[in-house]
Amino acid sequence: MPELPEVKTIQDQLNGFMPFSIERVRRSRVAGSIVHTPLTGLTGRTITHIERTGKLLDFRLDDSRHLLSHLGMSGAWLIARHPDPPIAEKHTHLQFQGKSPAGAGHLAYVDPRRFGHMYLYSAQQAAAKLQQLGPDLLSPQFTLQYFTDALLSYPQRMIKVTLLDQSLFAGTGNYIANEICAHGGVLPHRRVQTLCRAEISRLYRGVQRVLRPTIGKGGTAFGGGYRDAHGERGTGVQHLVVFYQSICQLCRQTPVVKTVLAQRGTYHCPSCQK
Repeated sequence: MPELPEVKTIQDQLNGFMPFSIERVRRSRVAGSIVHTPLTGLTGRTITHIERTGKLLDFRLDDSRHLLSHLGMSGAWLIARHPDPPIAEKHTHLQFQGKSPAGAGHLAYVDPRRFGHMYLYSAQQAAAKLQQLGPDLLSPQFTLQYFTDALLSYPQRMIKVTLLDQSLFAGTGNYIANEICAHGGVLPHRRVQTLCRAEISRLYRGVQRVLRPTIGKGGTAFGGGYRDAHGERGTGVQHLVVFYQSICQLCRQTPVVKTVLAQRGTYHCPSCQK
């Protein structure tokens, strides 16, 4: 599933083609399983820019409406410069034909598994939806004090389960939570209440140690699913230390242990994490 680095990569790439004036809208026969609101009045409108909170892309329209897009497990937005033909993808469910100063002719949402979600909202509706999310991991509001208070708000929870809570930490996902625990030197299945302040500080610093290199490499792809807006797969996997690794990349010698926690594959180093 695309997590913050992958969604930010797509956001940054698409913004390079904004503003985008919509001349025609095409939908697949099964787009209704993804698009949960009517897409009325988009023809003739312009996408001015794209913002993001966590894993939720926020397409801003020139009439103050918002097209909110969650990529689910396999969703992607692809951009093409050529005006014709449309992007030829088997699982294209929504396509905008139009123009941008960068010469893009088509903007398409592709989703093989159809677990993505999309909503066309007024500014007020969008604000209410976004308020369900905690601060973005890259936002100024995501301070050590906020991180500490949010983490300790559920003392009985396992650390990794809390890190996955989007109402607290917008943008985390399975690989990010595993990697934060690794860089923090704590076991993902420990209870939050067992953490000392030094461990919480290490976890907080671990957030940036996970995000920055991965964003710089265009995100992380694990065999299938994620593609950026140009159809490429990121190379951020080379920066992972425990997730999908056989040997811990911190100590370079201990075999990584895989378990299942909250129905998610969970990885840890029994030497580096306590």
